[in-house]
Amino acid sequence: MALFLLDETNLFPPVELAEPDGLLAVGGDLSTERLMNAYRAGIFPWYDEPPIAWWSPDPRFVLFPDELKVQKSMRSLLNGSKFQFTVNQDFSGVIRNCQHIHRPGQNGTWINSDLLAAYTELHRLGIAWSAEAWQSDQLVGGLYGLRMGRLFFGESMFTKVTNASKFAFIKWVELLRQEQTMLIDCQVYTEHLASLGARMIPRAEFISYLRQYI
Repeated sequence: MALFLLDETNLFPPVELAEPDGLLAVGGDLSTERLMNAYRAGIFPWYDEPPIAWWSPDPRFVLFPDELKVQKSMRSLLNGSKFQFTVNQDFSGVIRNCQHIHRPGQNGTWINSDLLAAYTELHRLGIAWSAEAWQSDQLVGGLYGLRMGRLFFGESMFTKVTNASKFAFIKWVELLRQEQTMLIDCQVYTEHLASLGARMIPRAEFISYLRQYI
């Protein structure tokens, strides 16, 4: 299949035309309008260096809040006082930690200065949210992503203390479930999120959820 080069418009090709690995298009910019159009269509940016690469993998890795799995070892942590949970108290701290945290097997980060600025603007507009785990007034774990309609699009998470990001993630999913969020987009498979209940669904099914709940 041909790889699409985006022009100055904010339009994307149909996701069904993506490469087998999910790569759909390159180019364009990270304007709020283009990003919003991308997420509405089941597309997200992911790249190391310009040009911007836009992806829509099939199948899609997602978590239905009702299918969240909480291990017994986490119960006491969730009900105890080791960590404190907050929402949108330090978006900048979360995204910058996601940008700089060391990840085994990875060189550097995909969150460059342009992406940081773009998602910070989405946070200012009330679209990008963060969930935080604190210990002794120190930010030790968290995640961020986009809330659109009854969907949450997860972007990245970090931890500085064992189980801190898992604590924040579980607390966040429980909150989203209370607020009747239907689906959490996890984008691509990770063993960590699979252990928490995330699973693959066909892209066509994912797009159907977008159209219904966004």
